[in-house]
Amino acid sequence: MRKLILSLELKLENSATGEEHVPAETTSAEVLYSAEVRHTKGQCTLTINDHLQGSVEVYVVPKRAVQKLPFYLSMLRDKLA
Repeated sequence: MRKLILSLELKLENSATGEEHVPAETTSAEVLYSAEVRHTKGQCTLTINDHLQGSVEVYVVPKRAVQKLPFYLSMLRDKLA
């Protein structure tokens, strides 16, 4: 199972380059939002956690959308760099 985590700490695992990105300044910052994509039994699900409100949203997403995630994460990294 592949696991992708994106949080406001800007920690990216299993990115398009396979590298982990950790911000230069590491602190014990509070995670505000996080998202996770899971592939189980041929189905992809996106789970979004709003840690501020204590809510969780779960969506079934097409595999095509999941395959595009590395592209969008790369764009996000470029904008934040």
